Amino acid sequence: MTTIQQVLDSKGHDVLTVQPDDTVFHALELMASKNVGAVIVTENGAPIGIFTERDYARNVILKGRSSANTPVRDIMSADVIFVRPEQTVDECMAIMTDKRFRHMPVLHEGKLTGIVSIGDLVKTIIDQQKFTIEQLQGYIGGNA
Repeated sequence: MTTIQQVLDSKGHDVLTVQPDDTVFHALELMASKNVGAVIVTENGAPIGIFTERDYARNVILKGRSSANTPVRDIMSADVIFVRPEQTVDECMAIMTDKRFRHMPVLHEGKLTGIVSIGDLVKTIIDQQKFTIEQLQGYIGGNA
């Protein structure tokens, strides 16, 4: 079973963060510059929320707010579910599917050590299946 730690070791541990008083516009600029769909909101170095494209669509655009004047704290998701590095990809996928979100921060001993997306997990699963298929093909081909 592949762990979240293995996913992070492969993709990297970089986590984009913003402060709660940063504007939504600033967060969107950061997300666009790095081509990501979420940033973690931190205060005094501790994660207090997550801001995603979905938060923007539902809480800024649809409510007629201005991204230049709205602080991230007003629209971020504060009830963030975290995953631990030792949890498996399957466990994380089940949580994300059940809770219907696409990004999950990774905490180790209370410290933010990464973030995984549903895309990261799907890629990992596809890579695992591809490896298994190649191994089976090699086994079948070697015995034919």
